[in-house]
Amino acid sequence: QVQLVESGGGLVQAGGSLRLSCAASGFTFSSAPMSWHRQAPGKERELVASITSAGGSTNYADSVKGRFTISRDNPKNTVYLQMNSLKPDDTAVYYCNARLLVNFRRLDYWGQGTQVTVSS
Repeated sequence: QVQLVESGGGLVQAGGSLRLSCAASGFTFSSAPMSWHRQAPGKERELVASITSAGGSTNYADSVKGRFTISRDNPKNTVYLQMNSLKPDDTAVYYCNARLLVNFRRLDYWGQGTQVTVSS
């Protein structure tokens, strides 16, 4: 049973920081690429950051480059998103994603999401 549980969201003023965590279970975490996505009201869900299974490579949306950092701790089955210099446009529900190969098909699994609200 794949399970992804996000935490760390909340209300923060512009310029502030938050650190999101995603606790994973039900699969071999160390072999799975992980990512963070977000969805603002009325908008499509977008990729924010991704990280390879061993943590050796990361990728970021242009809108968050230089401000956000994705990392993972494989022994703890946890992926993080450090968010600095937050802007009101960062307000969204943030979702943790695991991309898994199941019966030779690539499937995406999602957590329940955690709300991040950035005020001016």
